[in-house]
Amino acid sequence: MSTGEQAQIAPVAVASDLTISDLRGALAAGWRDFRAYPAFGLFFAAIYVSAGIFIYFALFVQGEVAWLVPAAAGFPLLAPFIAVGLYEVSRRREAGIAMSWRAVLGALRGRGDEQILSMGVILFVAFGFWLMVAHGIFAIFLAESGIGSESIALLATGAGLMMLLVGGVVGGLMALAFYAITVVSLPMLVDRNVDFITAIIVSLASVRSNKFVLLVWAIFIATALFVAMLPLFLGLLVVLPVLGHATWHLYRRLTGTPGEKHQPALEQELAGIAG
Repeated sequence: MSTGEQAQIAPVAVASDLTISDLRGALAAGWRDFRAYPAFGLFFAAIYVSAGIFIYFALFVQGEVAWLVPAAAGFPLLAPFIAVGLYEVSRRREAGIAMSWRAVLGALRGRGDEQILSMGVILFVAFGFWLMVAHGIFAIFLAESGIGSESIALLATGAGLMMLLVGGVVGGLMALAFYAITVVSLPMLVDRNVDFITAIIVSLASVRSNKFVLLVWAIFIATALFVAMLPLFLGLLVVLPVLGHATWHLYRRLTGTPGEKHQPALEQELAGIAG
């Protein structure tokens, strides 16, 4: 994209006073959004659930049972992109704009500038990269058992437990990094005419300014998604939409609600990029 085609970079102020109470408020608001327009939430969650079930049974059919752990661990990386439509639902409900399937589905295209699609590509590449890393960790610790072993019991061996420990640490760090760049950037791309680099900068600034609270939110999201996946992914039909809508409200709390304490350094950072 040429310089003239880039979206204008506008200064964005980021709140630095997020609290645990804000997380509870966001969840309550997310639940209200889901109850107000459940069809949209169920639709997007069903796509995610169907993909999860497909991966689950595909691994069983191919005898790659041991790969269920890395696939399940990396699968939540794709959730933020699926939630883009949910952000649009919350945005329209908040602004009092009429709701329509065409408008909500159109949010996946962004504002015609492919910024959201670019973020989607990043997330899918991240998922693929995680599977490659998991493949390497599996090979290092369980090479003697064979990469294609059909028995998940090997995960209970000493080497298997060590693999889970190392894989969990590496996967957790990767997930945290991608959480930091997407927690605010994707709802921002739905809401504002900015490029995805600017949105990522704002997202990172939000996490930097509210480390503890947003870390708690990350742990809560990971735990909720994991528990929701246990009953054949079906719990995601409710959990994913509520978390998606809640994330929108956290984004609004961080960047859009008057009366907050903001971080002026971010405005200077963005102004430097614009210059």
